[in-house]
Amino acid sequence: MYASFLFLHSAARWLLLLSLLYAIGRGMAGWTGRRPFTRHDNLVRHLTATFSHVQLLIGYVLYFQSPLIAYFRAHIKETGLPFEFRFFGWIHVLLMTVAVILITIGSAAAKRQETDLRRFRTMTIWFVLALLLIIMAIPWPFSPLAHRPYIRI
Repeated sequence: MYASFLFLHSAARWLLLLSLLYAIGRGMAGWTGRRPFTRHDNLVRHLTATFSHVQLLIGYVLYFQSPLIAYFRAHIKETGLPFEFRFFGWIHVLLMTVAVILITIGSAAAKRQETDLRRFRTMTIWFVLALLLIIMAIPWPFSPLAHRPYIRI
């Protein structure tokens, strides 16, 4: 089961990133082009927030099932613990949680704005902030913090 969730979390990362980039693109186009906030824009906003919540839940399941995290929790007070354990034990989970909170706030705030321009602006700003955190916290294959393949099989 752990391996299945690991693959799902790894693959769903791309769905979330694409959704977030698409939402930001639509938001920027609407913000700068002063176009109406359509049902499609609202659906993109909502689906992006939903994908982020699903990805976070899968990540939490992995966090509490991971042998790496179990080792981290058992040896948390050791000073010589490799940085990779600290990255996944603290940094990754905290930054991703904050990023999903930003997406949630941005989605909810955009939904409640009175004008289309403010909807687009709100969605874009909050989603860009979340995207920056997500990019920092993903263990890219080239990352000096911790690295994993683009997709875990």
